[in-house]
Amino acid sequence: MVFLPPPHLASASRPAYAEAYANILVAHRRSPLTSASSVIILVAPDVDALCAAKILAELLKQDDVMHRIIPVSGLADLERMKDELVTYAELHTLILLNMGAILDLSSENWFGEFSMKLTVHIIDSNRPQNLANMFSGGENGERFIVWDDGEAENMGEERKAWEALTYEPEPDSDEDSELDDQDEVRSNEDDDPDDDDEFSERGPSGKRRSLGDGNRSQEKRRKLDDQSTRLSREQRDTYHELIAKYYGSGSWYGQSASATMYILATVLERVDCDFLWLAILGLTFQYTTARISRDTYDKYHSIYYDEVFRLNPLPPDVAANTTDAITAMSPDDLSVRAAEELRFMLFRHWTLYDAMYHSSYVAGKLGIWKERGRKRLTGLLAKMGFSIPQTQQPYAHMDLDLKHQLRAKLDSIAPEYGLVELTYPSFARCFGYRASPLSAADAVEAVGALLDVAGGIRMEVEVEGARHGGEWFGGGRLWEGGRNGEEKREKRIEVGSRQKDGDDDADTDVNGEERKERTWWVKNFWAAYDALSDIVPLRDALSLAMSLHRAIIRQGTSIIDKQDIRTMRSHRVVVLSQGPDLALFAHPGVLARLGLWLVDALRDRLPGTKIGGLKGRGKKSLPFVVACLNERTQTYVVVGIMGALDFGDVRRNEFGLAFIEAKQRCNARSRHNTFDASVLEIEQEDLKLFLETLCEVGEGY
Repeated sequence: MVFLPPPHLASASRPAYAEAYANILVAHRRSPLTSASSVIILVAPDVDALCAAKILAELLKQDDVMHRIIPVSGLADLERMKDELVTYAELHTLILLNMGAILDLSSENWFGEFSMKLTVHIIDSNRPQNLANMFSGGENGERFIVWDDGEAENMGEERKAWEALTYEPEPDSDEDSELDDQDEVRSNEDDDPDDDDEFSERGPSGKRRSLGDGNRSQEKRRKLDDQSTRLSREQRDTYHELIAKYYGSGSWYGQSASATMYILATVLERVDCDFLWLAILGLTFQYTTARISRDTYDKYHSIYYDEVFRLNPLPPDVAANTTDAITAMSPDDLSVRAAEELRFMLFRHWTLYDAMYHSSYVAGKLGIWKERGRKRLTGLLAKMGFSIPQTQQPYAHMDLDLKHQLRAKLDSIAPEYGLVELTYPSFARCFGYRASPLSAADAVEAVGALLDVAGGIRMEVEVEGARHGGEWFGGGRLWEGGRNGEEKREKRIEVGSRQKDGDDDADTDVNGEERKERTWWVKNFWAAYDALSDIVPLRDALSLAMSLHRAIIRQGTSIIDKQDIRTMRSHRVVVLSQGPDLALFAHPGVLARLGLWLVDALRDRLPGTKIGGLKGRGKKSLPFVVACLNERTQTYVVVGIMGALDFGDVRRNEFGLAFIEAKQRCNARSRHNTFDASVLEIEQEDLKLFLETLCEVGEGY
């Protein structure tokens, strides 16, 4: 058994998370070569993995275990890291966060040839998972441990099929022919009258009996038993279909990696508000990026809700907080509170009008990309009794009575405009005297913006108070990473180095560009990682998140206005090849955000497509393919999104397999730079052929 069940499903014969963590500690303390390279944590570039890494790193720190955290951007980066890890003689524990579940890690292509003392822990929310990682046995298979969320308990049929196909021989295999040859030889020996007496004896009846008769009869019985248990061709085909259905049903997400780490901390009795906040951020990230449905979110929310009140008991005279009345009770108050979150983007830090305008939910209901939709938004605010000057100034500066009336006004008037799901249960955290309380959704937006665009791209952020002519007649400033002077110094150093190396050849320039891109990405990773425990850079990143959403709204509105959405037989396609924000949307994370905005905005305006083409199986959905030109590399970044017609619902993303099949059919030059199979980078000349082939493939998914 190489998958770990959650604690509530564990038993004496089936260890859970705590036993696996204890084994990591034992291996570290028994290792003669102890260094920071003994325990290595590879982390994927998403908010959930960052939160899980933060929790795990703190647990290891409390146990005095030296470790290294290494960010890994995708499969190609993981392959390079694998080649480097081979040289680490002291490595005994490798932990993969939100990566590796779909890979056959025990194969020779990955970690199968590593030292037998190495144990690989897979903590991944991506589904499906490779069955070999979960169910393979033997000395090599036991080294790969999947931290499961209980899903494996319901995979009895898949496990039976995988074990039968893996360990049972083929119907016409060499083993069958060898047994048949042995039987034929032995039957000839039985028929031979000139057998030597040396190898026979006479039984009680006086007849000669071969000394090997007993063994031969046992082997015949064993063969009959094997034939009775051996798979027939029909059974084998049935099992193949079952495995193909499991892998071919699309990708989805299970329990967040941060939730798994929080469960570990709970079992170890080390939970605190910091760990709880990180787990809440991981869950909120999954929900706001449409990775889990509302039902799944509510299930985990109820668990965290109880944890919040267990770790942060409120005084009896303090009423339950609402979304606009969260205040710190003391200068040192770092508690987490339960709150109702409005579906307005960063509304506590933006103007009310901008927060509603940049909300994908409000955009879809009101159609804000048209003048009529913007007038409806203004009319909604006017009907609520909110004047234009009040809605155009920062929310923190609005009249207090208007902020107190906001929830009641929305509940009574917003349903007239189709806005019936404006709130959802969430959490917020107080930061004492250092900053005003921050909601989980706002924190996720800030960390996600740091991950995607903190560096490597020119971003302009709005200066507070500059909208109405302040700060030298309004305007903005360039984002400098939230640290004054640091980025400027790095830019000066970088410019100087480029001037020195200006005479290098083209190949060197290309390699330098790749190193530069990786350098920026790694800096973004660590900036986001540090912001999880420091409110100052996290608060500064809110302005970066606002600029990012301005660009998304600007591009999404342009796409709809210019009717750049092409309708294919099984999906819709958007191709971005020009525009001021082209370099921004060449980032897969930002491009995926744009695709999610288009799905939310057009959910009520476009007819759904049934998965399965003409067969019409399954529920209708909104499949979108969004491609953006990367002018620097002359390639297109392609993202596939499977949107649901019902708000709060989620569909399995089947574009991963469709992309792989399409590029194999047309021999397109492409590569997967992320761990998401539905994100692809393809050569500029091959995009048209790839999209045409994808239409043909789409009939089957």
